[in-house]
Amino acid sequence: MADRFKTSDGCEIAYTLHASAGPAAPRVALVHSLALDRDIWDGVVQALAKDAQVLTWDCRGHGRSGQPVMTYTPQLFARDLAELMDHVQWPSAVVGGCSMGGMVAQAFAIGHPQRTTGLVLIDTTAWYGADAPKVWRERGATGKEKGMAALVEFQTGRWFGDAFRATEKATVDRLVRVFLDNNVDCYVKTCEMLGDGDLRAGLATIRVPTAVVVGEEDYATPVAMAEALHQGIAGSTLTVIPGGRHITPAEKPQDIAARIREVLAKAE
Repeated sequence: MADRFKTSDGCEIAYTLHASAGPAAPRVALVHSLALDRDIWDGVVQALAKDAQVLTWDCRGHGRSGQPVMTYTPQLFARDLAELMDHVQWPSAVVGGCSMGGMVAQAFAIGHPQRTTGLVLIDTTAWYGADAPKVWRERGATGKEKGMAALVEFQTGRWFGDAFRATEKATVDRLVRVFLDNNVDCYVKTCEMLGDGDLRAGLATIRVPTAVVVGEEDYATPVAMAEALHQGIAGSTLTVIPGGRHITPAEKPQDIAARIREVLAKAE
């Protein structure tokens, strides 16, 4: 069921509730990566169809959701998710996120612990490093000055390994269309959010079953960043996916679904 709702500050959020598993099934909310949308989860949703209810959504500034040009923070996006969960009457869920979505998932677990039953952090980090504000603003400026098309080659090489780009061209092309369709001013604001984001201080407060997952070939948020998350969250597991790059939910959906199932089992 695809639908829309408005947040408390009036931003329209587009979402899909995949509930074929029935109302008694466990709940999973999934948050997408920068400049893409909820479609990155299609393969994962299909793999989980019999196991869980799955909520996917387009973050503000992305996809089919509202596009206010404003200061974005992981905490704001996490509040949007909390309000979306209120709207679909979910008191709590396992929350998973890829890349940008992983930062939002961390912010959700830190800010809404009573609503988080488990956490799956995919190809992500709590902090991009001391030079991140400059690096991310430069990337936003490239999109603004040269157009999103100028970033496509850079992005697709980061998203997926060579073999996947060669054999799964339809998937790559579909995500490129989403990328090109971005509101560039919202893209700039989201780049600023990622450059400034630092969730490290809150990691020690996370007390739910947590899986940290990273593609072996991910050079956007490399294995060392995943290891830092794993060390920062007590009791978490760390999985390195062989041959995976940065958008493993689309590249390796069965692997991601397996990690989510493991967290669901522990959460129950």
